[in-house]
Amino acid sequence: MKKTLFSLLIALMAVVGAQAQQIAVVTSNGSTTMYQNLTDAINGATSGSTIYLPGGAFSVGEMIAITKKITIIGIGHKANGENADGNTTISGNLAFNNGSSGSAVMGCYLAGHVSIGYDGKPVHNILVRYCNVQGVHIECAQSTGTIINQNYIRGTCWYHGASVQITNNVMYTFQGVNGGVISNNITLGNGKVTTNDDTGSSTTSTYAIGAKNSTITGNVCINWGNGQTPLYGDNCLVSGNMYSDIASPYFGDDYINVYSSTWVGWDSIFENYNSGAISPASNFHFKGSYAKYESQCGIYAGTGFSDSALPPVPYIVSKQIPEQTDANGYLNIKMRVKASE
Repeated sequence: MKKTLFSLLIALMAVVGAQAQQIAVVTSNGSTTMYQNLTDAINGATSGSTIYLPGGAFSVGEMIAITKKITIIGIGHKANGENADGNTTISGNLAFNNGSSGSAVMGCYLAGHVSIGYDGKPVHNILVRYCNVQGVHIECAQSTGTIINQNYIRGTCWYHGASVQITNNVMYTFQGVNGGVISNNITLGNGKVTTNDDTGSSTTSTYAIGAKNSTITGNVCINWGNGQTPLYGDNCLVSGNMYSDIASPYFGDDYINVYSSTWVGWDSIFENYNSGAISPASNFHFKGSYAKYESQCGIYAGTGFSDSALPPVPYIVSKQIPEQTDANGYLNIKMRVKASE
């Protein structure tokens, strides 16, 4: 991996200043092709390729269907100005369809959604990490092995009965997990779930998390109280979650209840609650007397949330740039580069 990344860096350096927004597509055997259009890069990539996107704005139209195994890597949540020209922003939606099993998208801001099995056929082992997206949806219940980790997810996600691992995300709400692992997330909203009884009558309720046959642990549910239900769970193993409703039993016997006789609000619990904005500008580290809970619940527990959110791209560690050229007219720049893991 490191050899490929350093080869990529050399290719990128060769075109720096010549053309903006160069996209590098690196095949599984290490060869590199440069593109300026993301749609062309995706269509031109062979199965097993990695697409490296610099900071900047890219478009795939309303939606692009991906039918091969590819990895798309952007700069990350917080772009380092020395290494990138801002965040990697993609307008439109990415649809991982039949043939794309094993694909990944990391370090990108998507104006739209990531959809898995959008064509109704099962797609397996998709990774979404270090992204800021409107939603991540699984459209086919037979899809397995999806991992959604360390993202900012701004809207409601629907999983239609699929098994999925959802860990260490800051997100709005999600519904329809079956046989999944839901741990160390922060949910800041609620979604609607409609259930039917034996008579055919239906009831619509609002929940932050909707799941069955799943493990639900270490999550923080915000915007709950006054008897509302943060969790719709059926046959779930539930433990160690945090919320603020003294009357609600829905998070098991060992929940962390931050409600007090005088509710002081989430501003007093997080370093920078930021009105609950699902954004890197917020800081969801616990503070004060609540800091003791950080190893148990919230995004920094479990596998841990990366504040730098640096995807596996090469980045500059140090550099020396002379103020003038040498006697031969060359500018001898020295850089030390590290490949992220």
